[in-house]
Amino acid sequence: MAFFPPVPVSLPGFTLVVPADAPEAVQAVQTAVRAPGPFYIRLGRPETPVIHPEGYAFHLGRAEVLREGRDATVIACGLMVARALYAAEGLAEEGLSARVLNVATLQPLDEKAIIQAARETGAVVTAEEHLAHGGLGSLVAQVLGRNHPAPLEMVALKDYAESGQAEELLEKCCLTPQAIADAVKRAVSRKGGPGNKA
Repeated sequence: MAFFPPVPVSLPGFTLVVPADAPEAVQAVQTAVRAPGPFYIRLGRPETPVIHPEGYAFHLGRAEVLREGRDATVIACGLMVARALYAAEGLAEEGLSARVLNVATLQPLDEKAIIQAARETGAVVTAEEHLAHGGLGSLVAQVLGRNHPAPLEMVALKDYAESGQAEELLEKCCLTPQAIADAVKRAVSRKGGPGNKA
């Protein structure tokens, strides 16, 4: 059984981390032990592919570029990071180059990396196993709105999820590589539109 609860990003004073795999989770816990103040680490229940190689070092508050790209950026956290990488691989076969950013730390957020990605690729997609309202997508939208407006699509829950088999729930909630790829195509199609600096 699996349930995808929301990540409470509205926790003033908390450090909030959503690891993408086991190596990142281990280092996030080690970081939490040493860090001052309250720490919230959000772990998913489904088995998650290991994406970090041996020797990986977790840096609190810093986004990680897992794949370079020029046409759009997928900003993901948690178990959606691996799915973002799968989506980018599929898009490459269709001629679209997607950067993938792992934003494991939601508080404090690496705003500089988000702004740079928007400037360099001109379109952004967020991917998370969280409600579209109040999660990573909302945080990224605020950063873009204040600093560098760009087409933005969100792959996220539309409503609260439910109990069930993890893969079936991910499919039912459209939290899949295909959903991410489709969102990238929508975002790219909007580049250069009215009011868009891209």
